[in-house]
Amino acid sequence: MHNIAILDDFQNTALRFGDWNGLRERANITVFTNTIGDEDALVERLQPFDILCVMRERTWFTRSVLSRLPNLKLLASTGPWNAAIDIEAAHELGITVCGTASSPTAAAELAWALILAATRHIPEEVASFRKGGWQVSVGGDLHGKTIGLLGLGYTGGATARVAQAFGMRTIAWSQNMTQESAAQHGALYVSKEELLATSDILSVHVRLSERTRDLIGRAELASMPRHALLVNTARGPIVNEQALIEALREKRIAGAALDVFDQEPLPAEHPFRTLDNVIATSHIGYVTDESYRFYYGESVENIRAWISGAPVRVLTPTKREISYFAASPA
Repeated sequence: MHNIAILDDFQNTALRFGDWNGLRERANITVFTNTIGDEDALVERLQPFDILCVMRERTWFTRSVLSRLPNLKLLASTGPWNAAIDIEAAHELGITVCGTASSPTAAAELAWALILAATRHIPEEVASFRKGGWQVSVGGDLHGKTIGLLGLGYTGGATARVAQAFGMRTIAWSQNMTQESAAQHGALYVSKEELLATSDILSVHVRLSERTRDLIGRAELASMPRHALLVNTARGPIVNEQALIEALREKRIAGAALDVFDQEPLPAEHPFRTLDNVIATSHIGYVTDESYRFYYGESVENIRAWISGAPVRVLTPTKREISYFAASPA
């Protein structure tokens, strides 16, 4: 019998997605609904398990952690890639890592939910309505405004298509972008300086890496218009957190709409929870029915295939990502 742990199932919903019952003849399944940040406590919890189903980038599997889990043989990660897993260390330690497909539009849809909520002051209007009030703000318009996209991958491209449906001018920049690649998404390629200086809304859609960490810092925030809205549904550390807090406190930009943070879950006393020009959600960009059907449905398939001796969707140091558009599990 194998011992499987499903980690970081915050909503306690993992067993609703995928045929976990089909594994019970071969494995015991334990679900954990909280995250452990302390390495020693994490290692103690995970010692009995040879298979871990991990939600992408909720728990970090560093070389140190992996080397202290001698029973671990399979990391079944959700998502097409997982920056929280040291792939090289896993490979060296003989631990198989598998990934899954994901919804390519879920994060973009949330980005637009946040943009609309911020632009039309929806949280304030809903709060007033529930208290018996009526019309407490004057909203903004999207048509004719400029949206700047920091990155034009899957989510950036989907965000661009919606922007154009709203009649917005769409500009974009990233370190690898060209005029031709931007044009494929109906966007105008501009310099980073022009992106920052002319965007009414700046939306972040690049992947977190050493190149993109702190890509938006004090200097970049200072060059944005005072009426600008910063939207981040990518990863928290792409925007320097302290610089953003200072800019928001001093009203050097109008506001921020955030779904991702340096530390997750976000501490209860964090300034983002109380700043009046912040709209925030708790990293729910990928938390949708379709994403979870991919994540847990294909994780079950990956576990079953590994147990049978024919692993699928394997991630290695030379193949760090599977297709985003893999077929949905039956």
